Amino acid sequence: MAHSIGIFGSSNNQVKVHNIQAILLTLLREKQYSRVELAKKLSLSNTTITNLTTELLAQGIIAEEPDENSDELRSVGRPRKMLRLVPKARYVIGIHIGVKIIRIAIIDLFANIVQCDSYFFELDQKPESVIQNIVQLTENLIQSSKIDKAKVIGIGVGAPGLVNHDLGINVLAPRLNWENVPIRELIESQINIPVCVDNNVRTMALAEAFFGDGRGVSVLAFVYGRIGVGSGIVVNEQVFRGSGAGAGEIGHTTIIPKGGKQCTCGNTGCLETLLSEPVWIQHIEEIASENPESLIASYLRAEDDRTYMERVFSAARDGDQTVLDFIEDRACYLGIALANLINILNPEMIILGGMFSQGGDLIIPAAEAKMREAAFAGLGENVELLVTSFKTHAGVIGAGALALTRFFYQNSEIK
Repeated sequence: MAHSIGIFGSSNNQVKVHNIQAILLTLLREKQYSRVELAKKLSLSNTTITNLTTELLAQGIIAEEPDENSDELRSVGRPRKMLRLVPKARYVIGIHIGVKIIRIAIIDLFANIVQCDSYFFELDQKPESVIQNIVQLTENLIQSSKIDKAKVIGIGVGAPGLVNHDLGINVLAPRLNWENVPIRELIESQINIPVCVDNNVRTMALAEAFFGDGRGVSVLAFVYGRIGVGSGIVVNEQVFRGSGAGAGEIGHTTIIPKGGKQCTCGNTGCLETLLSEPVWIQHIEEIASENPESLIASYLRAEDDRTYMERVFSAARDGDQTVLDFIEDRACYLGIALANLINILNPEMIILGGMFSQGGDLIIPAAEAKMREAAFAGLGENVELLVTSFKTHAGVIGAGALALTRFFYQNSEIK
């Protein structure tokens, strides 16, 4: 069994585990509480709260300090003590597997990135070799951070495509040419830290629900666009995976039933054939070729550090009307997909990531208008549409959030 530093002692008492996790989640959400407030909030006795918080204090998981906002400081007697989580008390590793790139980060209990690194790989590289490099990079990252490895309580992996969360297997990732890759087993066999694996967009949704703008939202959807298009769904702080772990494959919903382009999945007219980055690049190249004196053509020829999509969005912002028209046209298709999502899930909030957040100022107006227009019976009117606050780190923070919830905040199997 993989190693993790215990925060629950040696007790197998599940009631105790539940109560400790309730304390941890409360302190995560509200930052600080007194013992009396915790007891009242969680409907536990003062004695129970005192005993449990004493354990957490002894392990350095929480700390106590005077309440600086209390009137008691200005009166006779001891000031009220407030309890708070210590974010650097434990850490997790977040690993985001993308197309040709791996991002790895050490993440604290508040999902802050402490240190990160990346690794590029070729699509013809065998998955076992990629995983071997991931393990080595992880070990190097921990060593260079000078963090005690015993404080790293888990590893979360966000992988593309279909993922069996229970077994930690990447069932199918067409863009990587991976099939039935036992990611969890391959990593755990080489590093003495427990591992959990899920679809990468679902992990991004989880990060928003616990650490981002989605905190307190009962039904949250995260929609990500880059090489493909996917979504993650969190309901009452629980990831919704579906019966076959395929929930959220919004990129493969049919938008153009007749005459649509061929999709990588084998069907035609999928959302991905309209909204993925490779498709946009193909169309932008055509626009630039037809208009060699245009702003976008000059931006694509420029020698600077901007990515391809940064050049595209910059051209639209700087006045290239043809590019702007293209973006707004495609944003309408996104709006239709979001309306379908609303009609099925009725979420309170939808958060956009990847290229949708990168060009959010250009994409959201048209997408939001179409979303609200197309949603049934005004269901879209009260849905909040945002871009991720985690920006380009959404994937790796999402993977870290998966580990934090599994091994710290929500684990129901802790011994």
